[in-house]
Amino acid sequence: MAKVINIFNQKGGVGKTTTTINLGAALAKKKQHVLIVDIDPQANATSGLSIEDRSSNIYDLLESNRVTIQHTSTPGLDVIPSDGELAGAEIAISEKENWQYLLKTALAPIKDDYNFILIDAPPSLGVLSMLALVASDSLLIPVQSEYYALEGVGNLMNTIAMVKENFNEDLDVEGVVLTMYDGRTKLASGVKDEITKYFGDAVYQTTIPRNIRLAEAPSYGMHIFDYDNLSKGAWSYRRLCKEFLKKQVKA
Repeated sequence: MAKVINIFNQKGGVGKTTTTINLGAALAKKKQHVLIVDIDPQANATSGLSIEDRSSNIYDLLESNRVTIQHTSTPGLDVIPSDGELAGAEIAISEKENWQYLLKTALAPIKDDYNFILIDAPPSLGVLSMLALVASDSLLIPVQSEYYALEGVGNLMNTIAMVKENFNEDLDVEGVVLTMYDGRTKLASGVKDEITKYFGDAVYQTTIPRNIRLAEAPSYGMHIFDYDNLSKGAWSYRRLCKEFLKKQVKA
């Protein structure tokens, strides 16, 4: 049965979607069956994997439990796409009875088909993010290597505590990955030290560097391994995948 992992941070611009796409692709290349659920109206994970047909998307799954899975060019990597119309659906969703559990309920019948389900939700605490948090077994938190990232950690943990107390008592932190990391700077190493003090062993040893190839790949609708398999970005996500899978065995 799939482990449902929400790639989550309330702060935008931290590499959340980049991590969802490229960790998902790395896992698929390790013979894991992976489903990416794009529940962000910006649909960046959808476009970043060249999913053009969005006529049937995540809203159909939430509205009628109609599965809308699409295959990617990478064997073992599937997507439930998003679409801009999702932004206008939040009010309708929130008016449903026990709406917080809609995504959890909708994913239940397909969990046996995958090893991992990765959710890419909006970088804010709203209806869609709440659906993702309630549906998840754990959170993988990307943290940008800058000073302001530290200021958001308290709010992030308060959100997690609220969800655990009211809707999903088993929700846990899968891991924390530092993104846009430049080890040559004192700031980056200082952020890493502070994040490690807070999260301890949950912080991955692997860091994701600032890398132009990672930034370019989504504009071509590719994950990094198809776009530039030998780039620093590709090597970093391969290492993250290896470390991620090792933690699953220990768990």
